[in-house]
Amino acid sequence: MSFFKKIFSKEKKETLDKGLEKSKSTFFDKLSKAVAGKSKVDDDVLDNLEEILVSSDVGVTTTLKIIKRIEERVSRDKYVGTEELNQILREEIAGLLSETNSGEATEFEVPSDQKPYVIMVVGVNGVGKTTTIGKMAFQFKKAGKKVILGAADTFRAAAIDQLQIWADRTDVPIVRQNMGSDPASVAFDTLQSAVTQEADVVIIDTAGRLHNKVNLMNELTKVKRVMQKVVADAPHEVLLVLDGSTGQNAFEQAKQFTAATEVTSLAVTKLDGTAKGGVVIGISDQFQIPVKYIGVGEGMEDLQVFNKFEFVDSFFK
Repeated sequence: MSFFKKIFSKEKKETLDKGLEKSKSTFFDKLSKAVAGKSKVDDDVLDNLEEILVSSDVGVTTTLKIIKRIEERVSRDKYVGTEELNQILREEIAGLLSETNSGEATEFEVPSDQKPYVIMVVGVNGVGKTTTIGKMAFQFKKAGKKVILGAADTFRAAAIDQLQIWADRTDVPIVRQNMGSDPASVAFDTLQSAVTQEADVVIIDTAGRLHNKVNLMNELTKVKRVMQKVVADAPHEVLLVLDGSTGQNAFEQAKQFTAATEVTSLAVTKLDGTAKGGVVIGISDQFQIPVKYIGVGEGMEDLQVFNKFEFVDSFFK
């Protein structure tokens, strides 16, 4: 279809292709076995495809939607050969992702009428949250934005120190207090500093504890309320970071966090080290929250703005 036009740079596309290699090769190994000896897409092929999508961590709900779309195509077109299945999958999954992920963004941008643009980052410990924040700071700075970080995960000294390392590495200012300080106080100071310094982007790290959803909800609500004393409509974005390599566990984390706070966007990390890349498709569809960033490597440049067309093109290449 015409919407699969190339909109990434050659370098970005190569990084994305490489990052999804494990997911892609595993998926196509299974798919080639499923259609072996078959000339047309019939019930057996669809049953096998359903099993493949579920085992690729697309999730049952989203898999059933995809199968239904393909069944409708087969019914409408009367005869669909197995050699066409790859293209049909690309088109139908891109169509499904389009329902949540609008636009064709490829660069790190923020609305020009919201300054500072405040991003509150949530997610459990170990998913790559602090690393994602560091890479976001790098990418926004590279795009010419003035960035300030806020170390509001004050429950772990390691979290504050790790964010400091990223601030030093990317040469962006950080607002921090001692471990055990009030997270809302850190957020308040960060926004005050951002307004004074006329920063474009503020990225606030928050604690990743999930053992008590009520406490987490109360804490995040308080952080939001205190930030609004400085910037009335802050935060403009609540970004949930998920570890793509955990597959179905990422679904559970998304469920917990979306129940605890209003999540407006997702970042899915560590896709380069896993065959579970299908989780991006399932989570985006099931929670109806756009995927904004994906991590496809360890380098500073390997956090990419998620583009549904480029992702699907690389996944089914």
